[in-house]
Amino acid sequence: MSTDSTAQSQPALPSDRPKTALVVIDAQNGVLAEAWNTAEVVGTIADLVDRARDSGTEVVWVRHNSDELPLDSEQWQIVAGLTPAEGEAIVEKTHASSYEDTDFEDVLAARGIGHLVVTGAQTDCCVRSTIHGGFARGYDVTLVADAHTTEDLTEWGAPPPQDVISHTNLSWTFESGPGRTAAVKEASEVDFGTR
Repeated sequence: MSTDSTAQSQPALPSDRPKTALVVIDAQNGVLAEAWNTAEVVGTIADLVDRARDSGTEVVWVRHNSDELPLDSEQWQIVAGLTPAEGEAIVEKTHASSYEDTDFEDVLAARGIGHLVVTGAQTDCCVRSTIHGGFARGYDVTLVADAHTTEDLTEWGAPPPQDVISHTNLSWTFESGPGRTAAVKEASEVDFGTR
């Protein structure tokens, strides 16, 4: 009986990976400068980072670079109060989704991560693209209701930022699919010891 060595060398699917990661998306100076409720959101993320580290949960940072966020510029830097620790992955991206043209999936697979606890900015762009992208790829995805934010784009016809955040939290509670879960939790409800 022959075996397919290619199939044997494939990484485990997200549903078969036991670990959780706290994902911090685009918590950068240029992204959060005009965001709604920034100080409170950054404080909430900082607390989650501390709790994740204390529990041995991986923290994965995602950082965007673009014309508005040039590589190595002040705008591109992660905000004060949030500092990646040595050994924590930092994924660099140029598209809204953390998966597009990055090593994000390789980082998650290498660490055995199948559940993403997502925070950061912006709610209606990079956060939304990443939670949907992860769920479509088979990850369990928890959106932290009070740990993501966006800027005020009402001038261009968008709802006020707090409504964008509320609507995203509401709509994610209805996301479903076989073999994986979508959840919305307040930061105080996040338990890194459970999936």
